[in-house]
Amino acid sequence: MKPNVPYHSARLHGKIARDLYRAALPMIVRRPVRPPRELALDVFAYSGEKTLPEQVASIRSFLTYVGRPKQFTVVSDGSHTAKSAALLERIDTCVRVQRTPPPLPPDLPEKVRSYLADHHTGKQLALIMSLPQNGPALYTDSDVLFFPDAREIASLLLARSVSAFYQADYQFSGDDRLIVDASEKQNPANTGFLLLFRKLDWSLGLQRLQLLKGEPNFFTNQTVTHLCMHANRAQPFDPCKFVLQVDDQTIYRDRYAGSSIAMRHYVNPVRHKFWTSPTS
Repeated sequence: MKPNVPYHSARLHGKIARDLYRAALPMIVRRPVRPPRELALDVFAYSGEKTLPEQVASIRSFLTYVGRPKQFTVVSDGSHTAKSAALLERIDTCVRVQRTPPPLPPDLPEKVRSYLADHHTGKQLALIMSLPQNGPALYTDSDVLFFPDAREIASLLLARSVSAFYQADYQFSGDDRLIVDASEKQNPANTGFLLLFRKLDWSLGLQRLQLLKGEPNFFTNQTVTHLCMHANRAQPFDPCKFVLQVDDQTIYRDRYAGSSIAMRHYVNPVRHKFWTSPTS
């Protein structure tokens, strides 16, 4: 079988671009960003030292195309060095790194509390469950880049008739052990990009988590979030503008990046394209 030259070329391009970006981070964060507007919005991300370059690029693209939120909080998984935390906070006055996790709800079963407090993806879920804290809150993974049409997010802040917006996934990627009926897999929600207007009822997802047999896996938190989004009648973002796709994984170019989309979530199969897009 012949090697897929465009795919391997794109991966090499992405690796080189990322390495150069990481080396230049001290200079990059000194370049001022001029946000187009102020936003009545708090933004949260959950990340660590390994994804520092992606987190910097993501924040800068948000400020460039969406605007300056009241605060952009990076909740650390505990691995950030003091130097990296200071570097992140140098991006803009709204950015801060939070080293302590948000408080957990009281009276949780020990099995659920342990997952939310100690498991890597459980900590991410605990952060999402704590939102919003004071007005609308956006949660975004570090592997999300924003594009010119991200100004639409400012308009969505007026849509207070819904509980939340979630990013539609291209397929159900979850922990099947938490699913009772196959119909629950419909309209899959991805955990990596959420806009929340009010506190949600997480009881269904936490009940399923309590009944889980075996250890949580990478997708357990996403399944809890998926169930919660639908239980609270959350709505999906427009998937044509808020993109999560992997069908361009094996070609060289980024099929979606451009001025007509708001953001793209560069999940693992297409992570290299994060660094080949025109905004990174």
